[in-house]
This record gives sequence, structure tokens and C-alpha cells, in this order.
Amino acid sequence: MTSEALIAAVLQGVPTPAMVIGRDERVAAMNAGAAALLGAAMQGRHHAIALRHPEVQTALAGALNDGVASTARHVVPGPSQDAVHRVTVTPLPNGVGVLLVFEDLTAVEQMIQMRRDFVANVSHELRSPLTALLGFIETLKGPARDDATARDRFLGIMEREAGRMNRLIHDLLHLSRVEADERVRPTSRVDLEELLRSTMATLRPLAEGARVAIELEVSPGPWVVPGDADQLVQVFQNLIENAVKYGGATAPVTLRVSPDQLPKSPAVRVDVIDRGEGIDPVHLPRLTERFYRVDDHRSREKGGTGLGLAIVKHIVQRHRGRLKIDSRKGVGSTFTVILPLL
Repeated sequence: MTSEALIAAVLQGVPTPAMVIGRDERVAAMNAGAAALLGAAMQGRHHAIALRHPEVQTALAGALNDGVASTARHVVPGPSQDAVHRVTVTPLPNGVGVLLVFEDLTAVEQMIQMRRDFVANVSHELRSPLTALLGFIETLKGPARDDATARDRFLGIMEREAGRMNRLIHDLLHLSRVEADERVRPTSRVDLEELLRSTMATLRPLAEGARVAIELEVSPGPWVVPGDADQLVQVFQNLIENAVKYGGATAPVTLRVSPDQLPKSPAVRVDVIDRGEGIDPVHLPRLTERFYRVDDHRSREKGGTGLGLAIVKHIVQRHRGRLKIDSRKGVGSTFTVILPLL
């Protein structure tokens, strides 16, 4: 077996993308992973056609010219996110070429970025009410010390801001618990129609205050699902409350229960339908992200923390179900929860 054939055979056994650049600076061999990452047409072509990142080029030059091993960062732009790899550049014996091995860091970097975004968002959400509280406390200790009218007004605002922080901390703790339990399947049996009627009764004062009627349409059941009753109440309370708050004054909110099908189980479908102004389709894929809001100011005014739909998503996943969101501007929105019956 020739050295070229041996190198090609060895590369095919490497589980990560790997390739060899010959002393002529052309791609001498590549495995299937490298072909998928950079394109099979790279075989025999100059490495600079695919490996354009300056850091990779510097590492390659050092290995080809000076026999220096190093690592470099390589980024391949993608439609939704970039693929990030750490490239280990190793000179081969006798100056026959350079071995490049690509280690995929995309998921790791995505998690790091999500952690940074999470900390930044929590800090931002807490900073505003804390700043307001500190400002009012300073004012009450000074200029408004003896102003009863101003004191009452400021205390009302302080109560509202403190409540906002309390809701945020409550939702963060709840989200943490839901994520921790996400792989633990619930074993209790829950009557979904009974749960929905109870949730509607709990939210009746909110609906009456907004002059919104909540209607329940149920196909012949029974609709009993394996589930955690408290968590399912959280799901539907959140969805119904959002529909009441954002669905438009006097427009009814409809809960529709009907049969459905999941890949491995018959299922029940619950549609929460509002007749509000609808949501621009550009926002739909991101609605379940933590702290993502379509209208930041309006959401805060209505007491939203930006975590409700993230909690809903994780609870539905724990129940092996699906969450679907459909909305049209000027028509309204439908939030659908599909839960397996088995």
C-alpha cells in the first residue's frame, strides 16, 4: 500500500473531520467528515479555497514552512448559526505534509453564549426596578419626607416594582425546577377537561376585568393524560392569561379540546385562540426564548417577565408533547398544546 493510500485509509477511521495538506499546499486526502464540512470538490485543490480564515492560514504556514504544530479557530457561516471548529494543525514526518483535525465547538460555544445572554438579561430585568426603588427611597428620605401625597404615590410605584422583581425571581426558580425535571416523565393521571375548567375559574376575575369571555369547546372524551397537574395548570394558566391580556378588549378567548395524533400515541389537542392583533411571523420562532418579547414595553406594563412561554415549552417537552404557535396579523393567535393520551 502506498503512503498516500495509507494516509487516506487512516483518515477514514478518524471520527471527526480530518484532512492532509501536501507539501504542494493542495488537499492530498480528506475523510467523509471533512468532505461534508468543506465540500468533496476540495480534493486536489489548494487549501486556501476552503480554509480562508486568517488564523487557520497562519497555522498552516507555520506547519508547512517551519514544522510548528498549533491550533486555530475555524468558522463556517450557516443559515441559522455559524459552525465553529478548533483545528489542530500537526506537521507530518519527513515534511510530507500537514494533518488538520477539526473539533466541533458549535454546541459548546452556543451554550456559553446562552449563559452570557441569560446573565445579561437577568441583570437588565432586575436593574430597572432596583434603580427605581433606590431612587424613590432616596426621595422619601429627603425632599418627600413630609409630603404625604408624594409618599403614597411613590409607595404604590415601589410596591409595583418590588412585585415585578418577585415575579421574575419566582419564574426563574420555576424555570430551573422545570428544566431539572424535564427528563422525568410524570406518572399521575390528569383529567384535562376538569383542569381547564378549574383554570378558567381561577382566571375569571382577570377576564371580567378585561371584559373578555373565555369559552370552552370540548369534543367527546374522556381526555385523561399522564401528567403533573400543577405543571399543566401552569401551562394553561399562562396561555389563557396571555390570550386575555393581549387578545384585545371584549374579544372572546376560545379553548378548544379535540383529538389528535402524535407519532407513537393518540393525543389530545388544546387550542387557546384569541382574536387580537396577531403577531408578526418574524417573531414566532423566538417566542419561547427566555426574555424574548414582541413588545418589550407593553409586556412589562402588563406584568410579564418574558419567561412564561419558556416555562410552557419545557413543561410540554417533559410531558412528551408539542407546542405549536400560529398567528396572523389582524386576525389573532392560536397557541396549541398536544399531549399524548398514553
